[in-house]
Amino acid sequence: MTLDQLLIFLILGITIVLFIWDRWRHDIVALFSLLACVLVGLIPAELAFNGFGHPAVITVACVLVLSQALQTTGAIDVLAHKVLPSNAGPTLTITALTAFAAVLSGFMNNVGVLALLMPMAIPLASRINLAPGQVLMPLAFGSMLGGMTTLIGTPPNLIISSFRAEVHGQGFAMFDFAGPGIAVTLAGVLFIGLLGWRLVPVRQRADLSSFETSKYLTEVRIKASSKFCGSRLRELERSLDELDSQVVGIVRNKYREHVPSSSYQLKENDILVIEAEPETLGKLLSSLELALEDSADTQLQKEQDKALAKSQTDIPPSKEKTLVSPDVSLIELTLLPNSDLIGRTAVQIQMRRRFNIHLLALSRHGNRSVKRVRRTRFQAGDVILMQGNSQALQNFATDFGCVPLAERQIQVPDKRKTLLASGFMLAAVLSASVGLLPAAVAFAAGMLLIMAFHVIPLRKVYSAIDWPVIVLLGCLIPVAGAMSSTGAGDLLAVSMLDLVGKADPQLTVISLLILTIVLTSFLNNAATAAMMCPIAISLATQLDVNPDTLLMTIAIGASCAFLTPIGHQNNTLILGPGGFSFTDYWQLGLPMQIVVIVVGVPALLFFWPL
Repeated sequence: MTLDQLLIFLILGITIVLFIWDRWRHDIVALFSLLACVLVGLIPAELAFNGFGHPAVITVACVLVLSQALQTTGAIDVLAHKVLPSNAGPTLTITALTAFAAVLSGFMNNVGVLALLMPMAIPLASRINLAPGQVLMPLAFGSMLGGMTTLIGTPPNLIISSFRAEVHGQGFAMFDFAGPGIAVTLAGVLFIGLLGWRLVPVRQRADLSSFETSKYLTEVRIKASSKFCGSRLRELERSLDELDSQVVGIVRNKYREHVPSSSYQLKENDILVIEAEPETLGKLLSSLELALEDSADTQLQKEQDKALAKSQTDIPPSKEKTLVSPDVSLIELTLLPNSDLIGRTAVQIQMRRRFNIHLLALSRHGNRSVKRVRRTRFQAGDVILMQGNSQALQNFATDFGCVPLAERQIQVPDKRKTLLASGFMLAAVLSASVGLLPAAVAFAAGMLLIMAFHVIPLRKVYSAIDWPVIVLLGCLIPVAGAMSSTGAGDLLAVSMLDLVGKADPQLTVISLLILTIVLTSFLNNAATAAMMCPIAISLATQLDVNPDTLLMTIAIGASCAFLTPIGHQNNTLILGPGGFSFTDYWQLGLPMQIVVIVVGVPALLFFWPL
């Protein structure tokens, strides 16, 4: 083993450990790996960032924009309501939902497909008397399966195609993945629909009805002797913040204001509705000179109970001026894996002051929590209960990468924009499929047309791109190149052949598929593909077999991260809403992996013979 090989193995080992540890985001770890290779001389400094101009990176970014255009025009919402059965039983409902997700994810971002269908899936689970997770896990797995069927279905396929171009001078075509991909996807969808959903652990999460927010809402009255009488609300909030409490409403002369402004001036006999832990209530009343309100059935409390039951507060009309917006709602949001909330707290974000909304409660892995909730750092998959104006909540969810867990109203699509978005995507796919344009150029042209015709607001074009994924790809492509240039890939291939033997190439295919599946269960799937492709090419050289077969093996394995919540963003996204724990994914995930191997290996060898 040479020094360069030792160094690349050391860097890759540290990289894999950091990926699994999950203390830092994947893009940060990938950047560390790239810079470490540059510093030790494995990658020339002038070539360090060439990966960001790689066709695979450009294609991923453009496909994300085109995918966003299809979502925002409303066409997918209408199609989903037409395709999904409304009165079928669990088997047909789950099969249809999983199959629909698989079809969409062949041409759209997998996470986008799940985020689009999740608000529909949770009410479906209630209708067919299943726990939310029994529908969400099949939906997440189906969206991953469909991604393996086309070149643009998932980033690993684009990376694999780029490695193929290095071997043959030309990458894979748009539907080269369809043969084995459709076979595995069809088998997976049928297994999930007929049997698999029954294997999902039944977990009850803390949803809107079980957050029991009212038990933490206390009504207190401002006394004349209180030091806060005549003060601004912000002064009281500073003291409440030390007790991890907050004002969630004010009643004055029977008129209510939800989410009052910090500049609101407090007066004698104002009734404050305060969210506080029961054990801190006594200290709160004595130290702040507040009095408990005697009436337990005040109008505001009734409105709070009504809101919890209906997810929306109804304000009756009045001839006199009211202090309340007529559109105050309670809503559950789950955090996407790339949400800007992750790692931050409600106090840091200043939700009340900046967005005029309240964080009432938080659920993590199905367990609710309100203690120190505003100082708890958010994690991907958390479910948060928010109160505020409906439009403010919607804007907050969009800006910070959250998905509502309530079924949305069907968007009435703009026919012009729907036709444009669908037409531009279809044109890009066809151009790349027939070889009229390279994939990167075809989808870049599609994105340009989306922008030129204002199919989506221009400010949303760049926010539609998952920048951590772009950085991950841009950094790891040169690192994967270093594996080839140092001979590390060849060394790993020889070691693997020593274990499985050279006599049976089919055994090598099975071993390579299993190894890829295991790695992608703990690493990002794009990172897995980038690391495994040099090994696959070296194995093909050692065995003197078709490298396309082994590269397709990597494609299948990298799309099947069914074993853990960290293997794919979709698994993380359903963690909170499904109430799952880390080990809950094995019960359906392991049988799914067996189905993938049993069906995938013969399909690979049939469509891509050795």
